[in-house]
Amino acid sequence: MWSLPLLRHTDVPPRVTENFILSGYRFPNYSLRQCLASAFRQTNETGNFWTHFLPIFVFVFHFLEVFAWEGAPEPSDPFFYPFWNYFLGVFYLLLASSLAHLLNSMSLIIREICFFVDYGTISAYTVGSSLAYYHYIFPQAGIPEIEFGVQNASQKKGLNANEETWTYASLSLGAFFDSLYIPTSCLVAIICVIICCNTRQHWRKYRYAVRTFVFILPFFISSTPIFYRLLCPAPHTVPSPSSTSPYLLSTMAAFFYRHCFWLVVSAIFNISKIPERFSPGYFDIWGHSHQWFHCCTFLSILDELHMIKVEMRALLLNPALVLSPKMSTRLPGPTFYSTYGVMVLLQGCIAGIIAWFGWCAHHIYTPEQKKLKGH
Repeated sequence: MWSLPLLRHTDVPPRVTENFILSGYRFPNYSLRQCLASAFRQTNETGNFWTHFLPIFVFVFHFLEVFAWEGAPEPSDPFFYPFWNYFLGVFYLLLASSLAHLLNSMSLIIREICFFVDYGTISAYTVGSSLAYYHYIFPQAGIPEIEFGVQNASQKKGLNANEETWTYASLSLGAFFDSLYIPTSCLVAIICVIICCNTRQHWRKYRYAVRTFVFILPFFISSTPIFYRLLCPAPHTVPSPSSTSPYLLSTMAAFFYRHCFWLVVSAIFNISKIPERFSPGYFDIWGHSHQWFHCCTFLSILDELHMIKVEMRALLLNPALVLSPKMSTRLPGPTFYSTYGVMVLLQGCIAGIIAWFGWCAHHIYTPEQKKLKGH
């Protein structure tokens, strides 16, 4: 392994090269063992591997803290179903990303499949976040508690024009949350996978910008409950986990704003290719933009985790606010099918998409790979 030479960008297929990265390339014909050993060798993928592999342990540590809270249910309790799905989304994202960078030099075909899987786990993560937001952050917290969305005459009489307009707008938005929020998140996630996989063959010049901006839509869709909570406070509302405490609301908002900040910074690194753009060849091994992109995305995930934990903590401290099948007829609580079932169905769709693009990559790159084996 250590005798295998690292190559310059002129010595590997153009498909393998990255903008402004001039050296440290592995030839795309490594064995699995050689790829795994390269994690401990200074290649231009080493930092990309470790910046998403080590954060797995940090994330797991902060995730498991919840189960040590006083009064917390058992980890297998339905209350934690959305939280476990969120964990799986993040875990697979970090693991798939790190392994994609580690194993992509086995062949051109495996390289494509590695990154197809990477894009799929990013989309699955967005749906995992949506499930956690849906069940813990409660978009219904700002919606008037009116049985079946109907007001009687005395209720209507007590509202002024602005309040009545807000009430009907809230009910419409509530219908979206109840019926369409999770399906929309899944549909957008599938579209994102298809577009990102397409950038492996099309829009090559703008592939980083396309991949970055394509995930803006799932961010806004999944974050709708948070925007609603932060931007639409109104009278005549039911209690929410953090509306009962200004401190908790401000804490949730602070984590969300930090989550957004790190996402913006990561997008800037991913698109601009700073700092290697200004010093090609100097940041080939350590310090190039993709490593900073990985660090910032993980910091955004960590703040998102803390934000979700704030809401979960508030729910556990105020059991009357927990919306479970036994406690509320307005919003069903988490069930196995509405959480794990959704994720399994989504993963099946994503696996089908990856299989299709993998089949296409096999037919495109098989002739070129045969030439590389004789190199």
